[in-house]
Amino acid sequence: MSPRTGASYASAGVDIDAGDRAVELMKEWVRKTARPEVVGGLGGFAGLFDASALKGYSRPLLASATDGVGTKVDIARALGVHHTIGHDLVAMVMDDIVVCGAEPLFMTDYLCVGKVHPERVAAIVKGIAEGCVLAGCALIGGETAEHSGLLGADEFDLAGAGTGVVEADRLLGADRIRTGDAVIAMASSGLHANGYSLVRHVLLDRAGLRLDQHIAELGRTLGEELLEPTRIYAAACLALTRATEVHAFAHITGGGLAGNLARVVPDGLHATVDRATWTPGPVFGLVGTAGPVERRELERTLNMGVGMIAVVPPESVTTALATLADRGVDAWVGGEIVERGDRTTGAELVGDYAGG
Repeated sequence: MSPRTGASYASAGVDIDAGDRAVELMKEWVRKTARPEVVGGLGGFAGLFDASALKGYSRPLLASATDGVGTKVDIARALGVHHTIGHDLVAMVMDDIVVCGAEPLFMTDYLCVGKVHPERVAAIVKGIAEGCVLAGCALIGGETAEHSGLLGADEFDLAGAGTGVVEADRLLGADRIRTGDAVIAMASSGLHANGYSLVRHVLLDRAGLRLDQHIAELGRTLGEELLEPTRIYAAACLALTRATEVHAFAHITGGGLAGNLARVVPDGLHATVDRATWTPGPVFGLVGTAGPVERRELERTLNMGVGMIAVVPPESVTTALATLADRGVDAWVGGEIVERGDRTTGAELVGDYAGG
C-alpha cells in the first residue's frame, strides 16, 4: 500500500491562489467606484467609509438594504455571460434604498462559487462596479467564497448589502401622501431580477424554448432577453427629489406593482393605477401565453413593464416627467391617490393594458 499523501485545501476543492488572482483582476473595477469618503482600498478585512461626511446633515438617517438576484444567475451561468448580473444586484439593493429618499453611499457584495475561475469572478465584480457607478455609490468590499462540493464548478450565487443616508426631515414615505397625488410610472428594462423561477419553469421547462433560440416578438434570442440588466433608478430618483416635491417611491420587485405600491400608501387612502396607460413589453405576453399564466399571477410576480413608481403632488407632474426624460427614463402618469372608501387593499390595477 502506498503511503497516503498529505491533504490540502486545494485537494479539498478550494484554490487560494485562484482566489488571490481574482482579487487582483477585480481591483481595477472596484477603484472606478471610489467616492471621496472611501478610506483605503480593496484587500482589508473591512471596508472603510469616512462618516465625517455626514456632519453636514442635521439629523442623518442611515438606510440599509440587502438582496440578491435570485435564479437569474442560472441564466447567466447557462449562457456563460457574467458581466451583466452585477447590474441586477446593484439595482435590487440601491433602488430599495433610494425609495425613502436616501442617497446611496456604499455597498458590499457576497459571491459564492463552486470553483473560483478568476476571470469569471472578475467579470461579475466588474458588473457590480459598473452598477455602483450608475447608482453613485462606492463598492468598498466583499467576499468571494468557494464552496466546492455544495455547488457545481460552474454554479454561483450573488448577494449584496448597501447603505445610504437621508436627512430626517426629507424622509419619503406614506405619511407624505395625500388625496389627489399623481402616481408616476417609470418603465422597466424588462423582467429585471424577479420571478425567474416562474419564467424559467414556463419558458424553458413547459414551452421547451432554448436560450439561444431567436424569438420573433422579442427581436432577439430568449437568452439575451432574459439577461437584460435591471434598470438602476437611484440617480434619476434623487434628481427627481432635487427638482420637485416627491412624496414617495415604490420599487416594483417581487409582489408586483400593486403589492409594492400598497406598501407606501397610508391607511385611509388608495392608489389606483390604470393599465390602459401603458403596454407591457412582449416578454410578459410570452410568459403569459406560454404558461399559460393568468394575468393576476403575472401581475403579482412580474413588474409588467413598470420598475419604479413616484408619488408626487399634481403640481409636480410636469417637472417630474421632464426630469425623468432628461435622465433617459420613460415615464408617464399611471394613476392617482384617492380615498379608500370600501376598498380592502392599498393599491389596485384597473382596466386593460393598452394594445392588449
